[in-house]
Amino acid sequence: MTTSVFPVVFMLVAQGGPLEGMRWTVEYPLTIGRDPSCDIVVPDRQVSRHHARLLPDTQGLVLEDLQSKNGTHHNGSRVAKPVRLRDGDVVQIALAQRFLVATSDVTLPLSDVPETLQIEGKALNLDATTHQVWVRGQEVSPPLSSAQFHLLHVLYQWEGQIVPREELIRAVWGEDAVGISNQALDALVRRLRDRLAAADPTHAYIVTVRGHGLRLDNPEIG
Repeated sequence: MTTSVFPVVFMLVAQGGPLEGMRWTVEYPLTIGRDPSCDIVVPDRQVSRHHARLLPDTQGLVLEDLQSKNGTHHNGSRVAKPVRLRDGDVVQIALAQRFLVATSDVTLPLSDVPETLQIEGKALNLDATTHQVWVRGQEVSPPLSSAQFHLLHVLYQWEGQIVPREELIRAVWGEDAVGISNQALDALVRRLRDRLAAADPTHAYIVTVRGHGLRLDNPEIG
């Protein structure tokens, strides 16, 4: 089983709001905002497109507001300059989403795919609630960005079937889909393919069917 190499693991846990119950391991910089390119997407108009950023360093974890319109709050106080986070701190994104910061002084193992979520004999599984993805029984870490996950989720729901590019763009970008180019989708597909290839270099999960769209090839495993 794979384990994190960091002696202190920071976790971000969503409390209430549209992301309630979701969690993220913060082992690399994460951007929070409304834009689908953010690592953590909060789908609320109160949230700026690029609202705040979390920056892990050798001393811990830093929260930075990205000049958001409605503000980022740390333990009730509006963030005017980068602040260092500690276990039990609360981060509020506008009035839309609250996060709890939690730490562990021991390494946290990546979880095996829960039996209730397994598709029997399939290499790739995901949890639509927590946005966790498992490839051949091991969790993908760091987690996929929100846009990457939404793209994969649509393909996963229609496994083996061709999903038109227009449908994929609507699924990922939602009400902001107007004006989104095929080039933007192609760039997102490349990033997702790279993440899945890092987890399993033996198989190409996302197949392009030229002139039609994309489909998920989720192989059976013994």
